[in-house]
Amino acid sequence: MTTDTVRPGNRSAGAALLAKRLLALVGSTQGKIATAGVVAAVVAAVVKKRRERAKAHRALMASLSEDEKKALSLRRKNRVAVNSEFFRRLQYLLRIVLPGWRSKEAMLLLLHSSFLVVRTFLSLYVASLDGAIVKSIVEREGRQFLWELTKWIGIAIPATYINSMIRFLESKLALAFRSRLVEHVYRVYMNNETYYRIGNLDGRIANADQCMTEDVSRFCNHLAHLYSHLSKPFLDVLLMTGQLLRLGVQTAGAKSTFGPIGIAAIAVGCTAQILQLTSPPFGKLVADQASRDGHLRYVHSRLITHAEEIAFYGGDKIEMGYLAKAYQALVSQINLIYRERILYVMLEQFLMKYVWSASGMCMIAIPALASKAMLEQQAAAAAAAGAGGAAAAAASKPSSVQGFGETAGERTEKFMTARSLLSTAADAVERIMSSYKEVTELAGYTARVHEMVSVFKDVESGHFERKSLDVEHADPILQGTGTVIESHDDLVKLDNIPVVTPNGDVLVRSLSFEIRPHMHLLITGPNGCGKSSTFRLLGGLWPIYGGTLTRPKRSNMFYIPQRPYLSLGNLREQVIYPDTVEDMRAKGRTDEFLEGVLNVVNLGYVVKREGGWDAINDWHDVLSGGEKQRIGMARLFYHKPSYALLDECTSAVSIDVEGQMYQHAKDIGITLLTVTHRPSLWKFHTHLLQFDGEGGYKFSELDATARFSLKEEKSQLEAQLSGIPKAQSRLRELCQLLGEDSVLLEGGGARPHSSAAVVSSIPSSAADDEVDATGHSESTEATTKNGKQKSGRSRAGK
Repeated sequence: MTTDTVRPGNRSAGAALLAKRLLALVGSTQGKIATAGVVAAVVAAVVKKRRERAKAHRALMASLSEDEKKALSLRRKNRVAVNSEFFRRLQYLLRIVLPGWRSKEAMLLLLHSSFLVVRTFLSLYVASLDGAIVKSIVEREGRQFLWELTKWIGIAIPATYINSMIRFLESKLALAFRSRLVEHVYRVYMNNETYYRIGNLDGRIANADQCMTEDVSRFCNHLAHLYSHLSKPFLDVLLMTGQLLRLGVQTAGAKSTFGPIGIAAIAVGCTAQILQLTSPPFGKLVADQASRDGHLRYVHSRLITHAEEIAFYGGDKIEMGYLAKAYQALVSQINLIYRERILYVMLEQFLMKYVWSASGMCMIAIPALASKAMLEQQAAAAAAAGAGGAAAAAASKPSSVQGFGETAGERTEKFMTARSLLSTAADAVERIMSSYKEVTELAGYTARVHEMVSVFKDVESGHFERKSLDVEHADPILQGTGTVIESHDDLVKLDNIPVVTPNGDVLVRSLSFEIRPHMHLLITGPNGCGKSSTFRLLGGLWPIYGGTLTRPKRSNMFYIPQRPYLSLGNLREQVIYPDTVEDMRAKGRTDEFLEGVLNVVNLGYVVKREGGWDAINDWHDVLSGGEKQRIGMARLFYHKPSYALLDECTSAVSIDVEGQMYQHAKDIGITLLTVTHRPSLWKFHTHLLQFDGEGGYKFSELDATARFSLKEEKSQLEAQLSGIPKAQSRLRELCQLLGEDSVLLEGGGARPHSSAAVVSSIPSSAADDEVDATGHSESTEATTKNGKQKSGRSRAGK
């Protein structure tokens, strides 16, 4: 074994010796063992850290109860991170945005990928041109320089076109993804009243509008950008690395490539592990930001919706507080993301720009220095073998390398080509590493969009969840399911149907009645007793938790609320809603027919006033309250259903016009089911469904004349009894002034005060009714309470 010595001041010999030792270290068995040892040490440290985490997790799980384990498992399932759950959600959404390989989206994806591949090969060609240009400069070849420069400028034309097309196709791909996803979401959202149920029966999505617009847009943009941002770098790394290895083998032999490969592997592996361990949860942070952004929009929309009420109350200050609170919550989340991101970016830039640059210098230097050391070894061997000093001198000339036939220009060309390839490869690896942050952001949008689609599917199939509902302490009725039967003879029948609100409040435990055509039903009762809820059950808006509901098909039942909905269309479309103009023509209806309908509801003047049937206005502002309600009744007469569900739909209409509309509805064969407080409508109904507000009800025939007589008597008694407290107060004042007692007051003599004594002074018809201590008469009608009969006293008249 020989010992290499270097004289002081001989820099060339020192560099050669250093290169020789580096080559020997990398190419020798000891070098391989050392490299493997470094890699093994890094892997061992990572494995040890993960084992410690797993041990701590097992200890934590052992200390938790079953309920805590379930809650932790649910939180882990819903956690936003780049894990198997993220890839499962992404795969589910990819099936929607990319339905098949013959779809428009697949063609765009294929075209986009083709441009990415062409761009990568252009990068290889440009790298070789860079080397050729520098070579011509070093060798002082002017004509060759101009030719290479011309080719370099010429290749810029297709390169510019390809770069622009890549960005264009990325935007088109994002738009195609969004269109496909929006089409799917809209189809589910508008099917089976999901749009109603998602906000009234299910509480899992607070801002469905934001999810369908902003979240879907951001998800599709991130998905298309990330594909473009990752596919080309991966291709660049493969092709550039292969080209670099080929150059390394040509320059210094196969052994010289082990060192650069080891350095690159260690640099990339350590960087990836460090960034993964230090990366903030960008997915969760972005999802939280989107949620707070949606809440801010909700507060704004709520302010717009209730602007009139807030203005009347003068609630500017408190509403300003709500807006400021929602905005500050969003700002604090954005600042948190900025703080987390700046620290991560600082570490990322240090590793990828400076550590990788130093690694790249070593990777380029090792083959070059190794080739020189090998040449000097060959020269020394030739001199020792007696080949002559001339051969040794020729081998050491820098302008011509013996055995490799390279000039200085050729070496410079290879160096510049390798530098360009290495720069492109390093940039590609940097983009791959830095894209982890974008992947975590995509995970956040993926989680929100996947949750939205899953909840829509759940609600469409009839499964609802309310966060405010305590399932463990909920009424057992909520665990049941009912049966809905479509009647072919226009029968409406409720058989032991519980009336339950979306919040789980049981209004009536068992409701039963039957209505046939021309049995006009009047529904009365206090607020919150179940009147409108019964309509929602009949309309199929609320689920049935028990019993059997028999009803006609949906087209034979028409619901008119107190505030009718007015669409965005013209005046004609307001009357025929939800039909389109094509539907109206198919039914054989004309504008003359619509004019006749408006004349029935005393709205014939509106057509001329608004400028004809094709006039488009903001109808909520143009029409008065009474006109809106009459438009609702006009829709009823246009559609002519078998049943009309009328929920206080004429409260803003005069009594004479109201009676005219109700009579016309009966004349054209519409059966009325009406919720109202107006006695003037009693005469248009034949049956009565009366709720008592305590879970009881009564269903019976309605004698409008007798009931109106009872109503008058009730009003008279209320007027007479309302004066009793004032009379007692005045009598007490007179007794105090006179210093005397009264037999009608407590402690006044022969008998204490009783309401019976006071009532004895009013007509005998009222004395027969039971009166409580406050002077209000008790209910005298027979009621059905929770399915059982309860009788009281009643009078038919005076």
